[in-house]
Amino acid sequence: MSNKRFSSASGPSQRQLRVGELIRRTLADVLNRADIHDPELNRMSITVGEVSCSPDLKVATVYVMPLMGSVAVEDAIAALARNKHELRHRLSSELTLKYAPDLRFRPDQTFDRLDETRRLFADPTVQRDLAAPDEDDTEDDGATK
Repeated sequence: MSNKRFSSASGPSQRQLRVGELIRRTLADVLNRADIHDPELNRMSITVGEVSCSPDLKVATVYVMPLMGSVAVEDAIAALARNKHELRHRLSSELTLKYAPDLRFRPDQTFDRLDETRRLFADPTVQRDLAAPDEDDTEDDGATK
């Protein structure tokens, strides 16, 4: 009997996605309400972009970004890491999970990748390639599909 529980070949399971979204919403609410007893963290506006969970749901990787570049990403992650235990306690009280997941904070690079993709699409060489008709779109007799 093969053990496919921890295989990630097909991506995260529906349960991992659902729990990750619940954790993301709850953390965003806790940070928005400034429920944490750290004035430095409460002054920061932090966006929780995504939460990915391990297959056993015991580790949650939280991707965060300070809103509008108000503080450095490293400072926001350090403040969140300092208050990890209190955030985990808030999560466990608001969610009905068997285990409160261990929280790991990472910078959210989605916007950086989006900017890089936009820059690549604006490149004149790429624009020329996109405007040119594909050879696959025409049949041997010259008619288009």
